[in-house]
Amino acid sequence: MLAGFPRAVPLLGMLVGYLLVLFTSPVRVSLRDGLRCVLRFKRLWLVFALFALAYAIFQFVVFTPFETTFDFRPEQFAFWDSWHWPTFAQVWRESLLHAAEAIAGIFDAAATTYPLSVIAAVLLIANRRGLHLSLVRALRKRFGAGGWLIYAGVLLSALASLAKPLIYWRVPGWTFLLPPARLLQTSAAVDTVAFIFEYLCAVYLQVYLITVCLAWIKGLHFGEEALLRFAMRRFSYVLKWMGLVLLASTLLLRAPLLAAYFRDVPGVLDYLPIARCLLAGLILGFASMQISLVLHNESLREAFVAHRQFVRRHSVRLGWFLLVAAVHYGFLALADAIIRAAATERPLALLAWNLVFVLARAFVTGWLLASWVCLYRQCEIGRVNRETWIRY
Repeated sequence: MLAGFPRAVPLLGMLVGYLLVLFTSPVRVSLRDGLRCVLRFKRLWLVFALFALAYAIFQFVVFTPFETTFDFRPEQFAFWDSWHWPTFAQVWRESLLHAAEAIAGIFDAAATTYPLSVIAAVLLIANRRGLHLSLVRALRKRFGAGGWLIYAGVLLSALASLAKPLIYWRVPGWTFLLPPARLLQTSAAVDTVAFIFEYLCAVYLQVYLITVCLAWIKGLHFGEEALLRFAMRRFSYVLKWMGLVLLASTLLLRAPLLAAYFRDVPGVLDYLPIARCLLAGLILGFASMQISLVLHNESLREAFVAHRQFVRRHSVRLGWFLLVAAVHYGFLALADAIIRAAATERPLALLAWNLVFVLARAFVTGWLLASWVCLYRQCEIGRVNRETWIRY
């Protein structure tokens, strides 16, 4: 026992530090309320779990196929000493980037919607629960004639999202139509357009979950279909800010990748981590923009002013919230990078870890999103009494 005590000291120290961060920080009340909210409305984390599981299954089936009978044997969970454990220096950069992107997702779009975005496109076009008509009315009322142009873009990206899996599935058999290089260029272009709908779908889900949290905070009772349509109307207020984020994402990430299919772009893959860091930094730098637009009937300019005031008045609370999020996502990202590197040749073990990781990350994301809404609401109490809240 004494021999094992020194090994337990770092773990005990980390646990004590974690508890101190949670229970002594200025945002502890928001974290508590966020936990109560996510336990009351389990959809806050189950939605993230559903989309993450679908994406994880897609990734696993495509990139980690079972090839031998050993892949199904439970013995691969044993012999921990034979696992290829990486060093901290090998995984910390990747973990840091993933953690930063996850934190930024709380303030933008935390869900990876592909491949379920294909189903979402079908449901939207089919006007499931009236969302298609709600979108048209919201765009027309918010943007006038320009709303039809936005609607055309949304519809085009939805059609591209429907075509995306078909193209990737049938590309190997279409070489008689176009040369292989042209097929790759076409598929890359479709993927770029489909990404727009995937991002729109993720943001709409985020807006919907924010409205669920707001309803819980205000003690409102709501019907599911009415809340979905209400979230679509609030979604229209986020479109301008979302367009700026989408433009930055396209210029930093999508455009260089797409250009690489048409001409030689040296070092494009080496540049991507830097671009991802810049995009995450942009979102974190304007953390309150999305929620401000969701909760208030205001223009983009007014949202920028409100964000500046929010940061100036509540920078300490915002900083503590980011620290709490960094602790949770940093631990999850580091654990994921280590296990993935160690279990490279153990598909069954990797599958089991993916399930654990997806569920844990989904719960943390739902909890932190609910906590962020609670924190913003608490910081906005003075502003609420002076401004007109949501009426449309």
